Amino acid sequence: MLTIYSDDHHLHHGKHELIGGQFTPCFEKPSRADMVLDRAKAVNLGAIQAPTDFGLSPILRVHSEGFVNFLKNAWSDWQAKGRSHDMLPIAWPTRRLRQVEPTDIDGRLGYYSFDAGAPITAGTWQAITSSANVALSGQAELRKGARGIFSLCRPPGHHAAADYMGGYCYLNNAAIAVQAMLDAGAKRVAVLDVDYHHGNGTQDIFYDRADVLFTSIHGDPRFEYPYYLGFADEKGVGAGEGFNFNYPLASGIDWSVWSLALADACRQIAEYAPDALVVSLGVDTFKEDPISQFKLDSPDYLRMGEIIGKLGLQTLFVMEGGYAVEEIGINAINVLQGFDSVA
Repeated sequence: MLTIYSDDHHLHHGKHELIGGQFTPCFEKPSRADMVLDRAKAVNLGAIQAPTDFGLSPILRVHSEGFVNFLKNAWSDWQAKGRSHDMLPIAWPTRRLRQVEPTDIDGRLGYYSFDAGAPITAGTWQAITSSANVALSGQAELRKGARGIFSLCRPPGHHAAADYMGGYCYLNNAAIAVQAMLDAGAKRVAVLDVDYHHGNGTQDIFYDRADVLFTSIHGDPRFEYPYYLGFADEKGVGAGEGFNFNYPLASGIDWSVWSLALADACRQIAEYAPDALVVSLGVDTFKEDPISQFKLDSPDYLRMGEIIGKLGLQTLFVMEGGYAVEEIGINAINVLQGFDSVA
């Protein structure tokens, strides 16, 4: 399997995030992607290729112009206030507050964020646009006829919506790839999000559309981040009604329960009969992940890949979460090897 990868992800290395009322060293760090890349090389997964630069046009097909301009200029606007430390928001336009974009950078930072877990640094813009290009390059290779492609994206993307960031995510790599597939002629694309945390951004982007089927298996938002999306009764609206399937699961579940949700999600995908499948590949479902509560073990990821492979669809794997750094490479590559094992 071909892997698309860019070293530019090292340019984004936030120092702290806000968790449990404390500033904590970021769990989302460069070593995550490095571990996955090292494992891909160790098992000879396949060739590793640098991404092509697609410019901003495909990003603007998914994200609002105001949001993209904010991200592009955020660091220089921050520096203009005499600051050189990482950017984190201090206020958000919550209930009954005006939804008006401020002129001050602190106001805009809160306006375009939904948490204090996505620090912006001096290198963030280059890193996130490169990450989007990694996903776009993956979908371009898939269109050439490949059965499966791995876009080793970092930073991840599935928490980012059209006009807000959060949860370590800035640009929604998977959604950008999906839209590029549709713009290139695909009629229907399915998304399978297997990250422990609900892909709220991807759901939000496609919630009113019938040309994208979204499925997500994740920790129940009644107790788990991102809390405010990911419930089972969220089925889509308007033209998108019936094309959104969430599988919120209880804390502590293992493969025996998780795999039942995967089977149902795959049934929905098979019935939808998409032209391609995009997998938001989070492996923070691992039993030793430091910020997640599921109990999957490394061999389970081989089985996960096999089940996805049996769908018989051209599949783009887009890297999302996973924070047990010593095992992230093993688990992510196990999914891809499981997929490749299906003839």
